[in-house]
Amino acid sequence: MTLQRLLGIELPIIQAPMAGVQGGALAVAVSNAGGLGSLPCAMLGPDAMRNELAAIKAQSGQPFNVNFFCHAPPAPDAGREATWRAALSPYYQAFGIDAGTIAAGPGRVPFSSAAAEVLSEFKPTVVSFHFGLPSAELLARVKSWGAKILSSATTLAEARWLEAHGVDAIIAQGLEAGGHRGIFLSKDLSTQVGTFALLPQIVQVVKLPVIAAGGIADAKGVAAAMALGAAGVQVGTAFLLCPEATTSPVHRAALKSEAARHTALTNLFTGRPARSIVNRIMKELGPISPAAPAFPLAAAAIAPLRAQAESLGSGDFSPLWSGQNASGCKEAPAAELIRELAAGL
Repeated sequence: MTLQRLLGIELPIIQAPMAGVQGGALAVAVSNAGGLGSLPCAMLGPDAMRNELAAIKAQSGQPFNVNFFCHAPPAPDAGREATWRAALSPYYQAFGIDAGTIAAGPGRVPFSSAAAEVLSEFKPTVVSFHFGLPSAELLARVKSWGAKILSSATTLAEARWLEAHGVDAIIAQGLEAGGHRGIFLSKDLSTQVGTFALLPQIVQVVKLPVIAAGGIADAKGVAAAMALGAAGVQVGTAFLLCPEATTSPVHRAALKSEAARHTALTNLFTGRPARSIVNRIMKELGPISPAAPAFPLAAAAIAPLRAQAESLGSGDFSPLWSGQNASGCKEAPAAELIRELAAGL
């Protein structure tokens, strides 16, 4: 079965869900242009999620994807939090921030029964997950209204696991991809490989449709992925300059600069490896720090530094999420980008 038929879409192009840089407007634009728009919900509470879903439904009758994280919330570790704040203390002092006033908090939550309750009101066509899958009970609940399930695999082992646990299609997330790695069976980053090495390995072994993600930014990239057996593509970074995205001014400036040519996996912003444009804090603390608390607890302590720096027009402390190939970023409507990508099909 083609991806188009499976998901009820015209074009096998999925807009990657990108928490923190988009809301429903981007999803609507992509779905109305024939692709599959996505709404990231990892940073939305039930009320905000309900509002976004209602807005999407009001503006589009096309299928769309709703995305969630599936991490196990870590137990707070006071010692590790103190070590992290000590590492950040020179920056707090420079900005005049009292570290004692910074509240700890997760910032990102995994899929839950409360989220499933909200989803059941809207019954989206597609629900996707990152970092594996939720419990069998929650997954069955989502499937009960006919939703198709997608999830990210960063290795062949993860693809096999997802196929065995009931997904309808697999997103092969290559190392080039921006944002969080979907890695979930291991914490070993040496297992992570590029899209065009990972894709054919998974296609050869699984029976499900495989969606290529990572480094695909134009029609030629789409054509290359399809030639290697992809049933479709997932594109994220290329949408970050679209007017429908909520990408911040400092993030947009970084994407348009030479800095976008230098990205790295970092755990500084959330506690879990994610690809960002290299900035000051990544250079000074090193992109991967053992001091950073477990995902997603690292985010709280760095948030006031980000806010202060961004108010001064600086992205020194911001998660400037980007894949390795930002060449497709352009300040054009998402529908135009979809048409350009579709030329590679």
